[in-house]
Amino acid sequence: MDRELTIAALKALRRILRASELSNRRLATETGLTPSQLLVLQEIGDRGEVTPTELSSALQFSQATITNIVDRLEALGLVERERSARDRRRIYLALTAQGRSTGERAPNLLQARFSERFAELPEWEQAMILAGLSRLADLLGTTHDAAPLLDSGEIDRPTATRTN
Repeated sequence: MDRELTIAALKALRRILRASELSNRRLATETGLTPSQLLVLQEIGDRGEVTPTELSSALQFSQATITNIVDRLEALGLVERERSARDRRRIYLALTAQGRSTGERAPNLLQARFSERFAELPEWEQAMILAGLSRLADLLGTTHDAAPLLDSGEIDRPTATRTN
């Protein structure tokens, strides 16, 4: 029985990983972006103008990761950096018209679909899923420090595009 449960658990885990991979590929195909790039693009769009530091804090990405992602988004013509008129040392990030358009046409991220559906579950079921996922993360030897890597695009890059 233990072996059957192990196999069933591994199959479920593969289904989750496959859903993530397919979501990332679809995003890359339709927009040329990674999930992390889209998150940054959407956060800038939601906030209007934002400093890289504010963005880093809001998304819990390192400053270096934000700089890297913004450099790539700027090279794609999706984001622009603007110096503050009052304090020339401050840089604000804003979407270009192309950036707004790309964000609007981007497919719904796996995280967004999960959040919507998870919120519809009763609280007891949410707690059970959280407990199971936390235990699974422990079994796989992940730490809380791995979350920023996953979110930063250092691990979840689609195979179709290797840009961050």
